[in-house]
Amino acid sequence: MDARFNLFGNEISLKFTKRFAGAGLVVQQSPLPRSTQELVSLRASQINGCGHCIDMHTKEATAAGESAVRLHLVAAWRESTVFTDAERAALALAEEGTRLADAHQGVSDETWSQVRKHYDDDQTAALVALVALINAANRLAVIVHQRGGSYEPGMFAASVG
Repeated sequence: MDARFNLFGNEISLKFTKRFAGAGLVVQQSPLPRSTQELVSLRASQINGCGHCIDMHTKEATAAGESAVRLHLVAAWRESTVFTDAERAALALAEEGTRLADAHQGVSDETWSQVRKHYDDDQTAALVALVALINAANRLAVIVHQRGGSYEPGMFAASVG
C-alpha cells in the first residue's frame, strides 16, 4: 500500500514537519541518553503500530550502537534482564504516556517516582517531551499510511535539514 499523502510534498505539511523536527532536535541534543531516546521511541511506536517509526528508530538505534538483543526485547522489557532501572522507568513512562486512554489517571505516581529517581530535571523534561513527540509522529505516519521498510539511518535528519 502506498502512502496516502507526502508530508514533504506540500508547503503546509513541509513547514510543519520542519518545525516538528526542530522540536525533536531539542530532545536529541538534551542530556537524556541517546539509547534511552531510541528505546522510548521504539516502544511507543510498537504500541501505536507505526511501522515507519519502528523501522526508523530500530535502524537509528542500531547505527548508534544499540544491540540487537535489547532492540528485540523492547516489546517485552518487563520480562527482560537487559535494561537498567533507569531505562525501565523511561519505558514505563513511554507506555503509560502512550496509553493514556487505557488508564483513567494516565501516568502512575509509581512510574513518575521512578522517573524522578533516575533522571534530573533536564532529562525528565526531555523524556516527557519525547513521549509527546513520538506519539504525535506515530499518529502522523499512521494517518497517511507511511510504511516501514525503506528507512536508512540519517534519512530523516537529511530530509528536514
